[in-house]
Amino acid sequence: MASSAQPGTGPTEEFRYPGNRLGLPEDGPGSVAGWGRRLLALLLDWLIAGLIASVVVGKPMWAGGNDYNSSHLAIFFVMTAILTGLAGGTIGHRICGLRVMNLKSKDAKQVGLLGGLLRSLLICLLIPAVVFDRDRRGLHDLAVKTVVVRR
Repeated sequence: MASSAQPGTGPTEEFRYPGNRLGLPEDGPGSVAGWGRRLLALLLDWLIAGLIASVVVGKPMWAGGNDYNSSHLAIFFVMTAILTGLAGGTIGHRICGLRVMNLKSKDAKQVGLLGGLLRSLLICLLIPAVVFDRDRRGLHDLAVKTVVVRR
């Protein structure tokens, strides 16, 4: 019995590559960012927040301690929220050639301060950031309707 489905349609075509369902290109500018760049951006942001926390607390990063650890997370949260919300990405995103794209309005580059705060809070909780879909969007991106793309 022949199938009535037309060639080129169906579940396999819908998930050809990350971002296909969102109308994003497969590669190049505007395509969904890969895991390597995203992880490097996160590590750079964490390092920058740590350096700022070292200055604020007056202890070097390697000294640690409760004051440093809570300051480090707080600075990471504030830095990520403000830069993502108002500039479309963090310092790590910029260095790695990434940006956070607002899917609610593809014309609007900024996520907005409230969206940046929510997204940053969910990243700091960790679990929402490591649970993701086929388009490489974590729960933090799904909640705020964003996606990390290449510049």
